[in-house]
Amino acid sequence: MSATSTAAAPDARTNSGIVAAWRQRTPGSAELAQEAGAIFPSGITHDGRLVDPYGPYIARALGAHKWDVDGNKYIDFYGGHGSLILGQAHPVVTARIAEAAALGTQFAAGNLDEIRWARAIQKLIPSAERVRFTSSGTEATLMALRLARAFTGREKLLRFKGHFHGWHDHMTSGWANHFDGSPTPGVLPGIASSLVLATPGDEAEVERLLAPGDVAAVIIEPTGASFGQVPLRPEFLHFLRKVTEQTGTLFIMDEVITGFRVSSGGAQVAFGVKPDLTSLAKIVAGGLPGAAVAGRRDILDLLDFAAAPKAGREKVGHQGTHNANPVSAAAGIAALEIIGSSDVCERAAAAAALVRDALNAVIAREGLPWAVYGTSSGFHFFLNAGKRAITPATFDPFDCTLEELKAQPQPLTSRLRLALLVNGVDVNGRLSGFTSIAHTEADAGDAAAALAASIAMLRADGEL
Repeated sequence: MSATSTAAAPDARTNSGIVAAWRQRTPGSAELAQEAGAIFPSGITHDGRLVDPYGPYIARALGAHKWDVDGNKYIDFYGGHGSLILGQAHPVVTARIAEAAALGTQFAAGNLDEIRWARAIQKLIPSAERVRFTSSGTEATLMALRLARAFTGREKLLRFKGHFHGWHDHMTSGWANHFDGSPTPGVLPGIASSLVLATPGDEAEVERLLAPGDVAAVIIEPTGASFGQVPLRPEFLHFLRKVTEQTGTLFIMDEVITGFRVSSGGAQVAFGVKPDLTSLAKIVAGGLPGAAVAGRRDILDLLDFAAAPKAGREKVGHQGTHNANPVSAAAGIAALEIIGSSDVCERAAAAAALVRDALNAVIAREGLPWAVYGTSSGFHFFLNAGKRAITPATFDPFDCTLEELKAQPQPLTSRLRLALLVNGVDVNGRLSGFTSIAHTEADAGDAAAALAASIAMLRADGEL
C-alpha cells in the first residue's frame, strides 16, 4: 500500500492504537508522505525505508539522535544504514566536508584527496594493494565480480543464501527470495544461471560446488547475513580462504558494512583472513556517497591501461562521474583518520552491548519468548516466529536456521517498529540497529524504556 493511500485517512485495516498515536505525533510527516506518494513508487526512495503507514521525515540529526519535521526526537539506531559509526554530523567530518565543498564538488580530474583517501584505506586494510573508487557498495561488488570473471576466465559466482551484496542483477536471487536461483523480475535467465547459491556455514556443500573448478569467485558478508542477523563463525572464513586457494577461486569479502566497524581494519583484520578482493562503502566515505574495491595488485591491474595489455589481457573498462568525488574523499579521510587513531570500533561495540543487555532485561521482565542478539556494534531482535521455548539468556542464534532468523512475524514486526518510533527509537525494518561512539548508557536506558512502552502498546492492540 502506498503512502498516498495511507497517510491522508485513518488506516482502513485496523483500529490500532499504535497507528493512531503515530498519526497524532507526526502530521508533518503524514503530509510529506502523501506528497511523496504522488512522486515516488510507494512514496519512498529506498526499499528499506518502507514503514506502515508512513515513516518519519527527518529535519536534522546530531550525535546519536535525530529530529523529525514535527519536532519529535529519536534515538538513531538506523545509523545512516550503518555508515555513521562516528554518529550524526561529527564535527570534524562536517568541517572537512564544508572545506572541500567550498573548493568545488566535481573536478572531472584527479584530486589530491583521492590519493590521501586511498592511502588511508591502505593504512588500515593490509590486503588493499590497489584501490579503485566507485560511488556505491552495489557498484563495488559489481566491479569486484567483473574483475574476478576477467581474471579467472570463469563465469560462475558462488554466493550464500540470505547475504546481501547490492541490487545489481547478479545479486538479486537468493537474498530475500528466489532461493532456487531463479531470476527476479527484470533479470536475464542467463545471469541468474551463472550464480551458485550455497548454505552459509556448510563446508561440504561449498567443497562440492567448487570442485569442478568453474567458479570465478566466492563472495560473503564476513559476519553473516545482514551484519550477523544470521551469524557465521570466523572458522568458516578460514575454510573459505583455504578452499578457494585450492581451487583457483577468488575470495571476495563484502565489507560494505563490516569495513572499519568490526575493527579499524574490518572483519578481515579482526578474524585474520586475507581476501583477494574487498568491497567497501558506507563508513569508508564518512557517511557520504562513496565506495571502493580494494585488493590484489595483479587483479586490479586489469583496470590499468598499461599493465593489462602488458600481461596479455584486455583492459576492463570503468567509468563513473563521481568516482573519488572530492567531497566524499574529504569526509572519508576525516572518518578513517579518527577510526585509525582511536578506539572507535571498541567504543561503538561497547555501546551495542549496553543496548542489547538493556533490551533483553525488558524482554525477560515482560516474560516474552524473544531475544536481542548481535556482535560488534550491532543488534537484532528475534521475535521467535517458530515459537521456540527461549529466554534472552538461553537464546543461541547458532541453533537456528537462516529461515528462522530471517522470518520476522508480520504484522507484529511492523507494529513493533512503529511503536518504537512512537516512543522515540528508530531501528530498521528488520528490527536491527547500529550503534556509534555517540550512543551512551543513557541512550541504552531510554531505548529500554521505549521497548517497555512499546510492548504495552502491542498488548493493548491485541498483538501479543
